[in-house]
Amino acid sequence: MIQAERIAEARTVILKKLAIQSGFASCTISKAGFLEEEAPKLEKWLKEGKHGEMGYMENHFDMRLNPTLLMEGCKSVVSLVYHYFPEENLSQNADLKISKYAYGADYHKVLKKKLKVLLSEFQKEIGEVHGRVFVDSAPILEKAWATRSGSGWLGKHTNIVHPATGSFFFLTEMLLDVELTEDKPMHDHCGTCTRCIDACPTQAITAPYQLDASRCISYLTIELKSAIPNDFQNQMDNWIFGCDVCQDVCPWNKKFSVVTSENSFRPNDALAGMKKNDWIELTKEVFDKLFEGSAVKRTGFEGLKRNIDFCLEK
Repeated sequence: MIQAERIAEARTVILKKLAIQSGFASCTISKAGFLEEEAPKLEKWLKEGKHGEMGYMENHFDMRLNPTLLMEGCKSVVSLVYHYFPEENLSQNADLKISKYAYGADYHKVLKKKLKVLLSEFQKEIGEVHGRVFVDSAPILEKAWATRSGSGWLGKHTNIVHPATGSFFFLTEMLLDVELTEDKPMHDHCGTCTRCIDACPTQAITAPYQLDASRCISYLTIELKSAIPNDFQNQMDNWIFGCDVCQDVCPWNKKFSVVTSENSFRPNDALAGMKKNDWIELTKEVFDKLFEGSAVKRTGFEGLKRNIDFCLEK
């Protein structure tokens, strides 16, 4: 038993060292298994329709709660954090705004590549190990695993917060078929603060740690494919793709947000220079050039135009 623990510890040290060398801000470990506490919460959230039109959230319910069903032989869940906070906040003086995570290249592709390289390097170091990597690409409750392993605590806005770096970071996962040393959860440091709840333009944060995604501006501008309900008229705060309000007002971000080291996450000059009339006159051709390789492509040209028009209607 002691020998097995030593092997797990040695492997963990190697993996965490490689993760930091790859640019990840942190690498925390959980033992794979069933998320018993999350099961009734997820079921209730879905039954109440808080997921809106995101029907995929209802799929693979058991798998979503248990990664051993997602990957045979899975023993460890690795949560990795990558910062995306920009040097320049384009929304400060903008007529229309997009979320900071979408300023540059599509993080799904950038981080998936980094994770595959990390897994390959880990395999070279310790020998035979099977693993899978994910960046929003599988039914896995990333926030639950990040919370369990101490990547941060779940803030009242339902984003993960770290006391040294805030919350402007991506969460990614790696499933491995080897035992690693588990990390401990982190204490909640939100205290009595309710700034995120008070600031939400659409009252999507219905209570501390509870999000009605169907009211969230990120959902309305990205996930929602039908028309934005008129109930949200004049409540969008000029966000046309995503929203950062709950994170922008968080004291931990105001003090400790870490600027990304990833050049591809930085905005191009054309995006940084966009003004109100540029958005109004946006064409498909300009859209394709402006957001080449960007996560904004997810909503498509017609979707973005819908968002722009809705925000400008008074």
